[in-house]
Amino acid sequence: MNSEVNIKRIDWISVAILSLLVLLGLGNIYSSSQAYLLESIFSMNPFTKQLLFVIISIFIFLFIQILPFNFFIKYSSILYVISILSLIGLFLFGNEINGALAWYQFNGFSIQPSEFAKPITALALAKYLSDINSNLKTIKTQFYSFLIIFIPIALIILQPDPGTILVFLSFFFVFYKVGLPSIYMNFFIGFIIIFFSTILLTPKYVVLFLLTLGLILSYFLRRNKNLLRKIFLYVAVFSVFIFSVDFIFNNVFEQRHRDRFNIVMGIEQDFRGSGYNTNQSRIAFASGGMFGEGFLKGSQTRGKFVPEQHTDYIFSTVGEEWGFVGASFIIILFTTLMLRISKRAELQRNVFSKIYSYSAVTIIFAHFFINIGMVIGLVPTIGIPLPFLSYGGSSLMAFILLFSIYIKLDSQRTSKW
Repeated sequence: MNSEVNIKRIDWISVAILSLLVLLGLGNIYSSSQAYLLESIFSMNPFTKQLLFVIISIFIFLFIQILPFNFFIKYSSILYVISILSLIGLFLFGNEINGALAWYQFNGFSIQPSEFAKPITALALAKYLSDINSNLKTIKTQFYSFLIIFIPIALIILQPDPGTILVFLSFFFVFYKVGLPSIYMNFFIGFIIIFFSTILLTPKYVVLFLLTLGLILSYFLRRNKNLLRKIFLYVAVFSVFIFSVDFIFNNVFEQRHRDRFNIVMGIEQDFRGSGYNTNQSRIAFASGGMFGEGFLKGSQTRGKFVPEQHTDYIFSTVGEEWGFVGASFIIILFTTLMLRISKRAELQRNVFSKIYSYSAVTIIFAHFFINIGMVIGLVPTIGIPLPFLSYGGSSLMAFILLFSIYIKLDSQRTSKW
């Protein structure tokens, strides 16, 4: 396979959508960092830095396109090992920012290796699953597949960075897509539902509901012994998990995480402490109305009322200055991009490319869903950027790397390997 770029086969529609998102991101970063621009006349401000990161990202995109397809298959395992070593190195040479030991710092610039671990893990996963031809029916192959994502998860837990952990857990959707038995996904979704239900209610009521539901299902499905065994397994495992929720919530989570969960679920109200960011973000959205207050005219944005507005809360700037119409436009762009990647993944004849494309869209969706949910108050604040829009060099370059590899693999879709 040579390294010649076939321009005609490049998915230019996806490239155009991504380019528009990046440009919109630059505009909103400029708007949300106006106060920093005035404070940083003689130093690099967020907008200037992001512009530099965009230029670097363009070179990353071009470099990936001239690489041969076989490069990603041949070196994915080596890149994965390097990524893991970079995460381990944080505990020796990393810098702690906002309570997480997750960054390397060089001359005023920070690099977050966990961001680059996402596309590299997607490559490693695609390599392993393509080698076994997506056969996830045996315990052995399931174990090694899970291990690929749990090694970085374990290292990120120690930082800690709960938002990134959730993104890595989203790889389970890729497993499910390529043949993982449905019982795993059922447990995954069940644990999430039971976790929130147990926090809202007392454990005994959740257990009572679970047992009642189990008995009703058992009665109607009594002739199907296989389904009966599964029902008993679910009820038994979920019942045990219910009584561990309090321990996890009170001993594993930090107080700031517990506060954010309580605020999102309506158990507590705190407009000055843990709920301040979300409350100010909602005010920004409300002030935006249908068409917004206009570029550089957002009162919440200009007053710096929303903390981290140019990073994790960039979408609140969109809502305030461009209103419901502007926010909807951003959502439509993301939705179109993700649907396009998913559709083109289905057309892939190469298993490696197909699985990587699934992983790419899963990572983008996890960030998109969690970030927007966090900004509008549906998800606890956990610190996760909006792809291509939020300020951050590591985030932008890692997403461009993720997207660039997809474009390269997709451009070879009709070739014979």
